[in-house]
Amino acid sequence: MYNVDYEPIGRRGLCSGDVSLLDSARDMNVDIVSICGGVGSCGRCVVQIIAGKVSKPTLEEEAELGDDALREGYRMACHTYPLGDVTVRVPPESLTAVQRTQVEGLHVDVPPAPAVRGVDVSLVVPTLHNPLADDVNLWAALGRQAGRIDYAVQRSLAEELRVREWQVCVALRGDEIIAVGAPGTRWLGLAVDIGTTKIAAYLLDLESGSTLASRGLMNPQIAYGEDVVARIVTAGKSAEDAARMQKLLTDALSQMTADLCSEVQASPAQVVDAVVVANTAIHHLFLGLPVRQLGQSPYLPASSTALDVKARELNLKIGTGAYVHLLPNIAGYVGADHVAMLLATRIASAPVTTLAIDIGTNTEICLNHQGRLTSISCASGPAFEGAHIRFGMRAAPGAIEHVRLTGDKLEIQVIGAESPVGLCGSGLLDVVAQLRINNVINRGGKMGEHARIRRGAGGTEFILAERPGLEPISVSQKDVRELQLAKAAIRLGIQALVEAAGLQEQDLQRVIIAGAFGTFIDVQSAVTIGMFPPIPLERYEQVGNAAGTGARLALASLEQRSEAQRIAGLDGYIELGSVANFSQKFSDATFM
Repeated sequence: MYNVDYEPIGRRGLCSGDVSLLDSARDMNVDIVSICGGVGSCGRCVVQIIAGKVSKPTLEEEAELGDDALREGYRMACHTYPLGDVTVRVPPESLTAVQRTQVEGLHVDVPPAPAVRGVDVSLVVPTLHNPLADDVNLWAALGRQAGRIDYAVQRSLAEELRVREWQVCVALRGDEIIAVGAPGTRWLGLAVDIGTTKIAAYLLDLESGSTLASRGLMNPQIAYGEDVVARIVTAGKSAEDAARMQKLLTDALSQMTADLCSEVQASPAQVVDAVVVANTAIHHLFLGLPVRQLGQSPYLPASSTALDVKARELNLKIGTGAYVHLLPNIAGYVGADHVAMLLATRIASAPVTTLAIDIGTNTEICLNHQGRLTSISCASGPAFEGAHIRFGMRAAPGAIEHVRLTGDKLEIQVIGAESPVGLCGSGLLDVVAQLRINNVINRGGKMGEHARIRRGAGGTEFILAERPGLEPISVSQKDVRELQLAKAAIRLGIQALVEAAGLQEQDLQRVIIAGAFGTFIDVQSAVTIGMFPPIPLERYEQVGNAAGTGARLALASLEQRSEAQRIAGLDGYIELGSVANFSQKFSDATFM
């Protein structure tokens, strides 16, 4: 029996020499993609051998992977057997959605230099002979003559000092005391990426900068519209409507904070700093800023600079005097979340021509060519989240996430290895790519003939899974059209940036794919349907929720906040609608 380590999942166990790495991974609950079930026909269970000895590559691996990949240690897990202790790296694209979520996101180390630091102090016990006022006493204990004390903290300071017997820990933000607690209090920070569809929140230890817990949640504003334009219209109707939209977010974030703190046996009162990033519209709705002008040409934000706002002014239930820091916006449809993504991916210092794509309901794209940053925004719509797709659903157990079609033989992989109940965005992308490869649909997206094609009152559809007693799960002609519109917006945005820089798509040396959906997709499928340029696959890199990582960096370090401000100032902006011959180019981009 040999020890096998699966990284970055952090699973380790014993495996005999007659058990493949794929079967070993399954035994250890490492969910590696294997559409064919492990018979070696799909080529999706690719892993990298980091250390140790394994069986020699098979002919199937040589044909599927090629010599270069094999030299770098890449193997098909279903064909590879350990010959000793082995360390295996599982690339993100080889993990199913559930485990990919667990490891998604860039890991960028920065020395902790937070805006708020904790200081333990011992105050002089006042007497009739030394009747020091509480605030003077506290500043003296801190070795300072004076400073500011948050008003809410000041109101409770007298009782706090006496209950703590003059031994306290203060949360100091510059020259302002924003919270007072027991000696040794662990002060925490909250980093939040508010997406149009989803919210991601992270709880950090401010002293170490480490992430203690994280959570995701659907954006409750989705009840008022799936895209930001619908929400702008709703909030613009009245002050009451705008306040309702804001309250939905602040209530959700307050509850998420309480839940995160509960996971680490802490209190929301210990959260004394927060960084929030979002697209410009969501940013404005969160702050209660006017949004009507965002829906009218020239789509100007009310605020583009970085902001610091007291959390209580937003009714966000965290530490007494805590602030919320918001990174700068760039334009009406390129917001602080884009800046956070650029910060996390380090694109501003990229030595080669680099494209970064943050895919979501609204997709932002940035090109760095010779140190010049230019961004564009594309309304890609909610199809990638499963919306407007007949059997669409989010990436959850029961969702078909990968598909392979060979002639009449269809193979599917379902999240959680459960019976299929729907189709998530990555599954839709895979299906359409496979239909195109097998000529079931033409370049224009029209469905042709196939054993699985049915034509009925609901239109033409391709059957993915029969369900006895229930309607079969299918992809309809209308679903294909929805995907074409979404992918065309992204491809046109890429083309607009490339052309503005005087380049060809082949000149792109590195393409970073960010965002929750970008984490799950099969890049080859995206290239097949024309969403991404047909450049070598090794130039693509999937990095997960980079905006969330950027928010965490800005929370952990004041230097990173300054860097975010610098990046925002560097970034030029192109309005997609201003692209010459927009309608014709968009129509061309729908082709596959």
